[in-house]
Parts: sequence; structure tokens; C-alpha cells
Amino acid sequence: MYVYYLTALVLIILDQWTKYLVVTKMEIGQSITVIENFFYLTSHRNQGAAWGILQGQMWFFYIITVIVIGFVIYYLQQMGKQSRLVGAALSLILAGAVGNFIDRIFRKEVVDFANTYIFTYDFPIFNVADSALVIGVAFIMIAAFLDERKKKGSIES
Repeated sequence: MYVYYLTALVLIILDQWTKYLVVTKMEIGQSITVIENFFYLTSHRNQGAAWGILQGQMWFFYIITVIVIGFVIYYLQQMGKQSRLVGAALSLILAGAVGNFIDRIFRKEVVDFANTYIFTYDFPIFNVADSALVIGVAFIMIAAFLDERKKKGSIES
């Protein structure tokens, strides 16, 4: 079980370190080309959620995040022993939720910096915590799909 919490801790540290570098080394709006027409480091701040929705609703985010973290820890304790995939998924979700929560508490905004272009689409700027959340949710979906297939297979047998 401890490996899930250690994974979350490492990701939280990575998230906060990368955000610290962006805050201390870049001006807001500054962009550094990493891969032309694909990936840029762009210093950006967000007081909302994904895609900038719910701007300035900090108390809402505080309450929701505390509830989510509580549920994630509860389910990690329950499901982490049964499924490594679910445990890994929940550790990623925990890291993402805590990483952005730290920003909201101490900065009153979330620091974003990963700016990608997929063909001509300028994807919303994100950070390590956002990535952990998305990958964690994708793992949950995969685990649910695999579990459903397993159940169907045992019914047919």
C-alpha cells in the first residue's frame, strides 16, 4: 500500500518543483519553444478548473478537493489491495488533486506551463498535476473495462 502513497508524494514533489521553476524563472505569458509547432513551456495562471471554467470559485474548489481527496484515500485503502491498476490510478488522482490544491491554497491560482499544439489545435495549457489526474482517470476507465470483460467471461463460462 505504501507504494501508492510514495508514488503520489513523488508526483506532488515533481509537480510543485516544476511550478516553482516556472514561477521563479519565467514571466507570466513568456513562452519557450521546446519542439516547434508542438510543445512550448508557457507561464500561465488559472483561477478556475480545466479549460478555465469556474474562474475565481476558490471556495468551491477547496470544498470539492477535500471531499475528492477523502474519497480517493478511502478507495485507495479498499481497492489498492485488490487491483494494482486501480491503486496506481488512485495514486495518480491523489497526486493531481493535492498538487493543484497546494497551488490554490498558497497561490490562489494554479500554475500551468505545458502548452501543446495537436496539429493546429492549441490544447489548453496544463501541468504535472493535471497530467496525473488525466492518466489516473484513464487507468480507472481501463480497469473498469477490464473488470467488465472479466465478469462477462465468467458468466459465459
